[in-house]
Amino acid sequence: MLNLLPSGLKGLSFAALTAAVVASLAGKANSIATIFSLDVYKKIFDKNASEKKLISVGKITIIVSMILAVIIAPHLGIDKKGGFQYIQEYTGFVSPGIFAMFILGFFWKRTTSNAALFATIGGFFFSVFFKFLPNFADLSFLSASNFAILNKASGVYEIPFIDRMGFVFVICIIGMYIISKIENARGIVPKGLEIDTKMFKVHTGFLVGALIVIMVTAALYTIYW
Repeated sequence: MLNLLPSGLKGLSFAALTAAVVASLAGKANSIATIFSLDVYKKIFDKNASEKKLISVGKITIIVSMILAVIIAPHLGIDKKGGFQYIQEYTGFVSPGIFAMFILGFFWKRTTSNAALFATIGGFFFSVFFKFLPNFADLSFLSASNFAILNKASGVYEIPFIDRMGFVFVICIIGMYIISKIENARGIVPKGLEIDTKMFKVHTGFLVGALIVIMVTAALYTIYW
């Protein structure tokens, strides 16, 4: 992107990207401190810990986690893929199952809690399965449809992470549907949300703005992809 911008905008764009990265890092650090101090330290080690004590534990947790991140990061091969792609690939281990759970739980009121649990946990394990499947099976037959790409470094046909996320999402949707159908037949009460169509009513101005954003985004992708 920086190669496409004039000199005056490169610094501004770099500053914006840096701010976005720092904001994301701050959010993750806050989440780490909150989860450890409240869900681990207070519940397991000190149930009567004061707010001041929890804040101190949170600060120490952030420092330790950042040190561990600095030590581990050079060994993850992030520089070969780029940080953004690396983050997207590994968040893709959990996002397909969560997305499937959200879609069916929100738009199909017969969804059961066990079906949602299947998507949440099963989605992760299916992602791991498809990630390491190329190490045990020859997937060259998928190359014709571009569902497998040859990794020149290892000589193995691997499933691109975007396709892997799509496969896992479809499996989670199908699995949730089957589990919900079976449990509905047994009389188990569904846990899906009751949707009121009035919730999705929007103003004309919003629709026009959304359409403009979509068209601009599509144009930028078409020109610069």
